Amino acid sequence: MKKIFILLCAITALHFGSFAQGNRGGEGEYSFTKDIIYTSYSDAYAQERCHLDVYAPKDAKNAPVMVWFHGGGLIGGNRYVPEEMKNQGIVVVSVNYRFMNVATIADCIDDAAAAVAWTFANISDYGGDPRQIYVCGHSAGGYLTSMIGLEKKWLKKYGVDADDIAALMPLRGQAITHYELRKQKGGHPLKPGIDEFAPISHMRADCPPLFIMSGDRELELYGRYEEQAYFWRMMKLNGHKEVYLYEFQGYDHGAMPHPAFPILVRYIKEKEKAAK
Repeated sequence: MKKIFILLCAITALHFGSFAQGNRGGEGEYSFTKDIIYTSYSDAYAQERCHLDVYAPKDAKNAPVMVWFHGGGLIGGNRYVPEEMKNQGIVVVSVNYRFMNVATIADCIDDAAAAVAWTFANISDYGGDPRQIYVCGHSAGGYLTSMIGLEKKWLKKYGVDADDIAALMPLRGQAITHYELRKQKGGHPLKPGIDEFAPISHMRADCPPLFIMSGDRELELYGRYEEQAYFWRMMKLNGHKEVYLYEFQGYDHGAMPHPAFPILVRYIKEKEKAAK
């Protein structure tokens, strides 16, 4: 317990230290470009949902990039820039995508892939480095992150190799088939299932670095920590050399991104320094 407490204190100190240092630049040194349509689909629903925003340091040159997918169970939510990612010298691409109560799960994943492909093709216009694109999401967004990073066909459709992603960062995303799809098929969130729409079905040792993050196992939704722990173990057994598992004790499903972001920012900054 003492070790856990010390770890939480260290994470908290890192969180506030990193955030305070990042805020010194002020909002005036960043640009915010909104409502960019990233899809080629012309139907009304795709045109309504498939927008993204770009939050970028002004005068940036070859800055690292985070593509950010919001949560909401694949049936709700809206794009935003996480506060912890602001003023960090990182370009943030915040993405909306279609929902399963109107579209299909394949449409949701396809939108995620299209948004990442847009980022590879266009982010240099905003000062971002296409060689340093990190994909991250919370809950449903974490699920989308894992799917497009592990199953290469989604990005291949858009001419992008998933292995060109700098790292995959799913924050308490599902590793088994998403519960909304299981629900639509008459199942229940507490009855697990695995099919072609389960990230764990597409595990491979040669995918980008993988950060698997969860809230407290006693506070998480539907046994999500144990699901993530199994995902991590199986990735290790499949031979992946850079897969990490984090459990943020004391943080529930919704709150766990707050201590997670400073760790991800530190990793991105270290990689950026090594690339120079």
